[in-house]
Amino acid sequence: MDKRDHCGIEVSAKELLVALRRGEQTLPVKSFPNTPEGHRALARYLVRKGYVVRVCLESTGVYGLDLALLLEKQAGIEVMVVNPRAARNFAQALMQRSKTDPLDAVTLMEFAARMPFQAWQPPSKVVLHLGAMARRLASVTEMAAAEKNRLHAASVAQALPEAVRQDLKRSIAFHQRALDRLTRQARKLIADDALLEERFQQLDSIPGVGPASAIALLAELSMLSPDLDVRQWVASAGLDPREHSSGSSVQKKPRISKVGNRHLRRALFMPALVAVRFDPHLGAYYQHLRDRGKLKMQALVAVMRKLLHAIFGMFKHGQHYDGSKVFSLSASADSTSTSGAAA
Repeated sequence: MDKRDHCGIEVSAKELLVALRRGEQTLPVKSFPNTPEGHRALARYLVRKGYVVRVCLESTGVYGLDLALLLEKQAGIEVMVVNPRAARNFAQALMQRSKTDPLDAVTLMEFAARMPFQAWQPPSKVVLHLGAMARRLASVTEMAAAEKNRLHAASVAQALPEAVRQDLKRSIAFHQRALDRLTRQARKLIADDALLEERFQQLDSIPGVGPASAIALLAELSMLSPDLDVRQWVASAGLDPREHSSGSSVQKKPRISKVGNRHLRRALFMPALVAVRFDPHLGAYYQHLRDRGKLKMQALVAVMRKLLHAIFGMFKHGQHYDGSKVFSLSASADSTSTSGAAA
């Protein structure tokens, strides 16, 4: 059995700070440039004969992606990519009161050494490209919405010059062209992959999920590890409930953990909002929860979770959306009649 070293890497735009423990000896934190040459030098620094080094870094976006992809391919290196909140909670458990980049690297090294190891499974090149396009689509959509709001405000403010309104209109048109272009490119990427195209059509069959939402959902879900079950999907989205109670005096309302992919939560929000209006089954489920005293946002989050369960089943069994499998209308009618009789 190979011996193990442990390593934590704090990633920033220009620099990689590396904390490495070889056996019982913790080496001084070392810096490498966040460049292809720096990545290769770091890989050479980590590898030693007869040892496997477990590397831990945070999933903080694109700055660490190329490094993770390179290290994952290296013999003698095992890569774990952790949720930043998990790393932060781990640091709090270690009673760390300060936060610096070198200290963060040491914390990630301790995480690799002490916590159960979960090997990172890199997405395929197609999925990576689709994910980048989907997130760019989301960003451009937000910018376009902001410009539309500014145009609306400028349209009712007569004191503003016409030049401002014209510039806002040009900006909106520019963003719309970008959205159209990115959507076409994303659809082509999906159409060229049989599995992605099949799943896109399955998502598009859900009331409330249009092409834009289908692209966003498909991109985020495709980046999840294929061996996850539906409960892990929910946890990955940060939609799992978090309870806070202690004895008989502390009984806070359950909330979702939000320890997960905020892009996936955002991709689920609008389809859930539309589905409760246009899909009778999810609409009945939403009303069922409201009748039980749930707040509007609580019921909507539950619909997001139910929608995620439905998508998992659709992908697993290769089927299009069937609302009767999500929530039975007869169950809703029974619930309504029972509450009416009780009243």
